[in-house]
Amino acid sequence: MTDLTSPDAVRRQYAAEGNLQTRSSVWHPDADGRDPSQVALDAVVEAAPARMLEVGCGTGGFAARVRDALPELDLVAIDASERFVELTSARGVTAHVADAQALPFEDSSFDLVAALWMLYHVPDLHRGLAEVRRVLRPGGTFVAVTNGDQHVAELRRAVGRPPMVTHFSSENGEAALGRHFSDVRREDLRPRAVFPDHAAAVAYLASADEPSQRDLPWFDGPREYAGQVTVFVCR
Repeated sequence: MTDLTSPDAVRRQYAAEGNLQTRSSVWHPDADGRDPSQVALDAVVEAAPARMLEVGCGTGGFAARVRDALPELDLVAIDASERFVELTSARGVTAHVADAQALPFEDSSFDLVAALWMLYHVPDLHRGLAEVRRVLRPGGTFVAVTNGDQHVAELRRAVGRPPMVTHFSSENGEAALGRHFSDVRREDLRPRAVFPDHAAAVAYLASADEPSQRDLPWFDGPREYAGQVTVFVCR
């Protein structure tokens, strides 16, 4: 996806689940065995919320894991994709189509809000973060996950593409969050993208609408590229 904040591009990218599933399937924990989504889940469980909102729920995988870990939790999820809301609802999670920049909830409605790998899609980042702050109860927790500038940068360079620099990343996310939260903590991880063969790497690039994906030099057997991910926990 060349324009991560374009509503039309995001709508096309996530009209169905195939692109997201292709990208998600290649990721493995970092060398220490840490997995970003597990780190985020641990932060949710530690906060022990009574009511939680996930903004940008995707296919509902994380929401389902949260529900399993906290079965008494009142959990609500939103996404801009009708298909993703349908898939999340099918997992038994209450889900709605909504805009992260105009959350359809009253002030101080949630003990915890989570937004995993989606804030770089929000056109007006600070409007979105202000909405998160608004719907959080005083003392509530915000868990956000994002990628860094060097996320699979070597793979992108292999096809002549520059690193993907976004307006909410490992590099600039802490400063952005600091405008809305007084306590911002981070955990940086280096997960691994493991491709069984050249075709899998090409498919990964194609899933993100990279126009030069077929310029990837041929390689035999599996290949691994480093990711860069940060989990932020804010209060």
